[in-house]
Order: sequence, then C-alpha cells, then structure tokens
Amino acid sequence: MNKLYAVGEALIDFIPSDRDINLKDVTQFSPQVGGAPANVASCVAKLGGNAAMITQVGNDAFGEKIIDKLGIIGVDTQYLKQTSKANTALAFVSLTAEGERDFAFYRKPSADMLLEACEIRNIVLDTTDILHFCSVDLVDYPIKEVHRVLIDKMLKVNGTVVFDPNLRFPLWKDLDALHNTVLEFVPKAHIVKISDEELAFITRIKNKEAAIASLFKGNVEAVIYTEGKAGASLYTKEGLIAQASGFEVDALDATGAGDAFIGAINYQLLKYGKNKLFEDSYQCLKFANAVGALTTMVYGAIDSLPTEQQVLTFIRGENE
Repeated sequence: MNKLYAVGEALIDFIPSDRDINLKDVTQFSPQVGGAPANVASCVAKLGGNAAMITQVGNDAFGEKIIDKLGIIGVDTQYLKQTSKANTALAFVSLTAEGERDFAFYRKPSADMLLEACEIRNIVLDTTDILHFCSVDLVDYPIKEVHRVLIDKMLKVNGTVVFDPNLRFPLWKDLDALHNTVLEFVPKAHIVKISDEELAFITRIKNKEAAIASLFKGNVEAVIYTEGKAGASLYTKEGLIAQASGFEVDALDATGAGDAFIGAINYQLLKYGKNKLFEDSYQCLKFANAVGALTTMVYGAIDSLPTEQQVLTFIRGENE
C-alpha cells in the first residue's frame, strides 16, 4: 500500500499581510489551510506519494475549506470527519522580518480534539504504511486515545511510526504535562524528528549529544535533529551518521517549513523503504532540506509546497 496516515489537527492559519509587526497590530489576514499533520500529508501528496488525513473539522465554512483544499492537493480525506459539536480550529500568525512566527490559537475545544476512537476502527493498515503524528492533539481529549489506537494498530502490522513533537506551548496550561506526554509517546515511534529549540525542553539535558542519546528508548531507531536553515542531522543508537547543511534562500514565511521537511522524509520512506534513511542518509536529509527551504519562499504552508521535479531542479541549480 505504501501510504502515509497523518493524524492530528487540521486548521486554518490566518497569515498576516504585513511582516515584522506584533500580532495585535495586524490589520489584514489571509486564511490558509494548515495544521502540522495536514501539512505533512499534503507535502507527501504534492511530491507524488499516497497520503491520508485522519482528523475532524467542524460543520462550518472553514471545515469545508480544509476538506476541499486537501482533496485538491491529492490527500485522501475519507477519514476526515465533520461534527457540529465544535468549530474548526483557527490559528492567527504574525511574522518577523525573517519570516519567523508567533501564534494565537482558537481551540476551546476545536472539532479535531473531539474525534472519537470508534470513528477510526475501520482503518486497515499495512506493513509498508507510515503513521505520522505530532503533540498538539495529545491533549486530554478523545483525540489522544485515537493516537494510541492507531499507533498500536501500526505497530501490530510492523508499519513505521514517525513522531514530530512540533511543540506549541500556548496550547498547554501545564508545561510539565506537555513534557511528560511527549516522553510517553517518544518510545512508541521508530523515527523521532526534533528541532534544536525543542531538544532541551523535552529531554531536560543541556548537552546536545547526551540529550539526543536519551531519546533512544522503546522503538526509537533514528532521531532526526533539525536546526532550521543550518540543516539537519541523523542519529542512530550508535551516534551521528549523517549531516546535511541547509540551503540559503530569501525566506518570506517559515510557516510549515518543518512540516515540509518531515513530509519529505516520509515521502522518501514510502518511495524507497525505511532503509533509505539509513543507507543513503545524506541524500535523504539533503532532499528534505531542499523541500523545507522552498516552502519558506512562498506565503502559507500548503500553498508553498513544491513538486518532486521542482525540488530536484532546485538542488541541481544549487550544485551548479
């Protein structure tokens, strides 16, 4: 089957018309479909892979916008439910001059958080499939149990589980709860992607090498450590096995760049098999860095995603 299943939030990002301005002072926004898992599924589909989104949106205009957008880009939306019990999640974003972001979320609760495990029991997974998840929907709502059920299903068929914590501190009243929740779910994954900004919080270890080593618990086979435009590194239990520098581009908007990076990793795993990550590590990271860099050159997350041919052309241009 070779299919990516992304579970978690799908929402509307309101991207500001102006940069380098505080969120409270933004006067105009453009609504863009987003949410980390939705971005990852969209990245895989845009590159040419098979991807499905597992979530719930509201019976509202924003929910319809998400369904339409994911469908257009090629994401399987048969597991995307709608409810009248809550609205679709919203996120308002402000951008610095360098394209970095600040968020204000509206989820009290949102429709995705209310998705019940009984809604996804008919999903059939295969050993060649990948389950991707983040931490935003690991809050104490029904969606958390959905994650547990899907992870158990994927592990039983010997599929691959990928976890990108993608921490969003404003969504958690108790940061200790966030810390403990991430540590609970890390050992369930085969591949963990973690950023330089997240490592110390999650591990509570200051030394980078020691902190990364501490993540190898349970099922974890690989840790992908990302440093934004500086690039990414791949670690196994034996230590560092590959590093790939980032690409210098004129960044407009970093929204979704990390999601595009791990989406590109997932795409390569689907296309070539999990061994691709270990046997051709540098090229795997380089391709993902290129995808992430290209997304920063266009506003929005999903609208900025490149095709595989665009990525290969970009890499060739950089090598000339």
